[in-house]
Amino acid sequence: MTATPTYRRIAVLDIGKTNAKVVVLDAQSGAEIAAVRTANTALKTGPYPHYDIERLWDFAIAALKGFAETPGFDAISITTHGASAVLLAADGSLAMPVLDYEHAYPDAVRDAYERLRPPFSETFSPKLSGGLNVGAQIHYQKSQFPDDFASARAILTYPQYWAFRLTGVAANEVTSLGCHTDLWNPTTGAYSSLVDTLDIRPLMVPIRSAFDALGPVLPRVATEIGVDTPVPVHCGIHDSNASLLPHLVENEAPFAVVSTGTWVISFAVGGDLEHLDPKRDALANVDAYGRAVPSSRFMGGREFEILAGEIGQADPDAIEASLETVIGKGLMLLPNVVEGSGPFPGKKMRWIGDASVSPAERLAAASLYLALMTQACLGLIGAKGPIFVEGPFALNRAYLSALSALTGSDVVALPGSTGTSQGAALLTGIRPAAAMASQPIRAELRGLQNYREAWLRALAE
Repeated sequence: MTATPTYRRIAVLDIGKTNAKVVVLDAQSGAEIAAVRTANTALKTGPYPHYDIERLWDFAIAALKGFAETPGFDAISITTHGASAVLLAADGSLAMPVLDYEHAYPDAVRDAYERLRPPFSETFSPKLSGGLNVGAQIHYQKSQFPDDFASARAILTYPQYWAFRLTGVAANEVTSLGCHTDLWNPTTGAYSSLVDTLDIRPLMVPIRSAFDALGPVLPRVATEIGVDTPVPVHCGIHDSNASLLPHLVENEAPFAVVSTGTWVISFAVGGDLEHLDPKRDALANVDAYGRAVPSSRFMGGREFEILAGEIGQADPDAIEASLETVIGKGLMLLPNVVEGSGPFPGKKMRWIGDASVSPAERLAAASLYLALMTQACLGLIGAKGPIFVEGPFALNRAYLSALSALTGSDVVALPGSTGTSQGAALLTGIRPAAAMASQPIRAELRGLQNYREAWLRALAE
């Protein structure tokens, strides 16, 4: 990846759980020079909630067509959210709709799957809600819709499905296989025993490196988007690992990365897997080089979206200035705004403290909550060294200050768009984006440690 780029511009298809986008990045600087976005909504029709694949495809094709001349691109890379797999029929169409991982299964289905799934010591994948374990999705589809499932001839991880649509080449890849699917053993670098338990090994297509160019865009797709020279499509990568990749290239361990979006995913680079607690949403992810990375998570972006919708807007400076006032008042939020994941499972959201506060104070308390949750996640994975925060939370000064004060570490904010697109672009061999980091934050907040102790005591009640 240190070689001189052979491309001028890279188009990246970036499908997150909440939004999807297509961006074009300059190969020399790594800077984003064009982007279009759309909401990613699940359809409630059919046998179960599922992603609107054809709408996403039409969006991607329209975006690529719009970018084909201006600014132009000569390679494509892909990144998507995890916890999704695609079942293909013999003709390459969908054998079954692509299941929304938030769909909850009947108790009997969940209980049956629990008896099948491998132990945490094999997969380092914790038991998660709904279909967050991809093995649970496949078990649900196979057991509840056997006739439809019988038509499947291939199973693809989600980024690689979009590469297949573009190139006709079917592949799987380890960052998506290794993100709490139950299907991967990160210590052996091979499929887990679940693949044979579910009898799906014949359906699992070949594994390719995230860095591989699978092939050029299919002729009919090239015609549709208006390119007349071969455009290589790279295999693709799980989005949190895309965010991690630039840091692996640029920094020496140990350090932590907090990737924020719908999910807040924390990585302890240079850590080990020995002390992970699967009951608290700690797990191993697998990076683009196939190495296990201690990780932990909670649905912080979704939680803040909910909270901000309820509280309303306030000036960011006023929110940051309200931190010590909120600490002094003891206004705090306990988890979980979104249940079913995170370091404090089984807890239900509640506010403690003065109800008659300004929106800025309540948003400051929400930012403190997010920082406390992130600190807990970092503690679970034994994170050491500086903390790099990328994605939307890198713009939340109250959160950044609170996180630095809680951990006693330098917090480096990486503002701008999420790092997923930049990370995916690195798969093509271009250089990392020019550093956009702010000066490291090293903050102190009066009374914060007492506030944290009170928060933990309230959690234990």
